[in-house]
Amino acid sequence: MMHRTGEAREGVAAMALRHAVLAALLDGDYSGYQLAKVFDVSVGNFWHALPQQLYAELAKLEKEGLVAGRQVVQETRPNKRVFQVTDAGRAALEAFAVAAAKPSVIRDDLLVKVQSADRIGTGPVIEQLEERAAAAETKIEFLEGLLREMRGDLDEEEFLLRGERIGGYLTCLRGVTFERGHRDWCLETAATLRKRRTTDARH
Repeated sequence: MMHRTGEAREGVAAMALRHAVLAALLDGDYSGYQLAKVFDVSVGNFWHALPQQLYAELAKLEKEGLVAGRQVVQETRPNKRVFQVTDAGRAALEAFAVAAAKPSVIRDDLLVKVQSADRIGTGPVIEQLEERAAAAETKIEFLEGLLREMRGDLDEEEFLLRGERIGGYLTCLRGVTFERGHRDWCLETAATLRKRRTTDARH
């Protein structure tokens, strides 16, 4: 029985991308290309997937009846195939929603470099920390722009209370919180390592 439970957990992990795809499709009918854009703009702050992974997942979901595809004829552009969530897909999402969520984990190559900085030298690590902080700042500005766009003329408190759909807004808020924390940690760590280099040079 314990062996089967382990297999079930592996299955849940393997299927996680499909749930992110199904959740994204709840907002509208998208082609594979459009879905990739949606992932990049909104879902990407909490779930990363390459376009080819999304195309492959759409094919699997359609084969299993969780999404349905239809051809859209376009006069000035090539025809496209768009997908929507089926009743079976919604049921799969509902089942996923009630399942226990796994704890978040951190896997970051930059942390490995910081962990070993005392032994391998801090110069390159400091530079990469500052680059990562700058990237986080850019992401913060982007996400804050999305938040303003989503709430429109409403202030945040009113939008959270009366907005039509707040799921995307809440995940975007999580993205901002994450990126701010990441930025601050990178800057503080870079400053600490730089001070230690200065102190070591004096002695």
